[in-house]
Amino acid sequence: MMDFRMPDLGSALAPMSDAVTHSIRVEVLSRHAPDHSLPSKGEWVFQYTVRITNQSSETVQLLSRHWIITDALDHTHEVRGAGVVGEQPVLAPGESFQYSSWCPLKTPTGSMRGTYQMARPDGTQFDIEIAPFALKAKYTVH
Repeated sequence: MMDFRMPDLGSALAPMSDAVTHSIRVEVLSRHAPDHSLPSKGEWVFQYTVRITNQSSETVQLLSRHWIITDALDHTHEVRGAGVVGEQPVLAPGESFQYSSWCPLKTPTGSMRGTYQMARPDGTQFDIEIAPFALKAKYTVH
């Protein structure tokens, strides 16, 4: 797995989202991956990196994800599944978990948003927000 550090949060280099729900912070950076995209075939690929930080006073576990992906033509695709990148991380107070993944689109722009389903040690479950973030390929003129 590649080492990817979150750049300065004030940076305008990549679209970003930042949300705090139930004292759990979710930050996302996204960028176009031109080396994996085939615009001539209507395929644009975006890489996104998520950092989840437990700012609460109790341990939590990420159980599942629900992504809502929308392209420039307003076509929506929903993705649900257990954990993230094959893991269901447990975060003690103050701990963070970071991962990177990919999203293909049929248009050069779009957006993603969603929720993570979390659990507390007593078994209660709750959702945390993944605030919307943009997926934007750079346009080039030849």
